[in-house]
Order: sequence, then C-alpha cells, then structure tokens
Amino acid sequence: MSSLLMPKATAVWLIENTSLTFKQISDFVSIHPFEIQAMADGDASKGILPRNPVSAQQLSDEEIKRCEDDPTASLTLLTSDLPSPKKRLKGPRYTPLIKRAEKPDAIAWLVRHHPMLNDAQIVRLVGTTRPIIQSIRDRSHWNYANIKMRSPVELGMTTQEDLDTELQKHETEDSKDVPQTNSDATDSDHNQNTVS
Repeated sequence: MSSLLMPKATAVWLIENTSLTFKQISDFVSIHPFEIQAMADGDASKGILPRNPVSAQQLSDEEIKRCEDDPTASLTLLTSDLPSPKKRLKGPRYTPLIKRAEKPDAIAWLVRHHPMLNDAQIVRLVGTTRPIIQSIRDRSHWNYANIKMRSPVELGMTTQEDLDTELQKHETEDSKDVPQTNSDATDSDHNQNTVS
C-alpha cells in the first residue's frame, strides 16, 4: 500500500474542509490526535499550506462523505494505478565525489593482491576505466607516488560477495583452460612399460 504524501498539509485541509473527527483524521494521516487538535486550534498549523487529498487522488469525495456520516469509520487511501519504482539491478555504479579520489587506491590493491583479475572484472568491481587501470599497472598514473593500496571492500566501493564472485569466475575459467590428460593413454603406456 502506498503512503500518504504531505500528511500535515492533508490534515490541515481535512480539518478546514470536512466534519471528520480528530481521531479519523489522526488515523488517516498517522499523526497523534493531540497534534491534530493543536492544528485545529491554529497552534501547530502556522505556515502549513492545506493540500487537497481529493485533487491529489488520494481520497474520493464519496469516502469523505461516508466517514462524515459514520464517526467510527476510517478513511482508506485510494490505490494508485501507477507502477511502483523498480530497483535498478545493472548499470554503472555511482561513486560519490569524495570517494572518486580513492579509486586508484582500490585499483592498486586489486592489481597487487589479485593480479589474475582482468580489466573488465576490475571495472565491474570499482567502476573505473581501462586506461586508468593500465596506467596503474605500468606505474604511469599521474598520481602514482601518492597511491595507498586499500581494499575496495573497506572503501565501500564493492561488497565482499562481489569480489568473491569475480575471483570464483577467474578460478572456473582457469579450470577450463587446464588441459585434460587422457587417463587411458597413460594407463596403456604404464602397462607397456611393465610388460617389457
């Protein structure tokens, strides 16, 4: 269920334009009844512009009328047909400005402690570019003398799970590259040596 937008402004509008009880308004906007009472008295509503929940499509006139007729009824928020926002799963990671200066430190740490990681994996972990990685690998980075190797996990640029995943990908690629020995050929060679 979606939440009410601007609850205090909505409460002020309901106080001024309806005959709802303070409890009904309090339950709808999730504000304590004493604060609703203070708003009605004008003590707590100074500077708050009323917001019409009907024009904002959060309440209907019929719902307000129903609750005005029955003081024990509670207002129900209208459901929106708008889709809920989806969590972004892929794409480049945003790094705050203050953390961007620490990217070379993280790259240097990865290059030193996990040299088997390729540039694409480091790009995914740290969110940098290949030329920067290459300049750190060959020590031609403009600020190489001031780089302090620090783990990207400690710096908050990636999670330990993501780092472990990239390392496991590399291990599985290495296991595919190892040539398989033919056990039958070695067994037959061994048998020929024992016969002669």
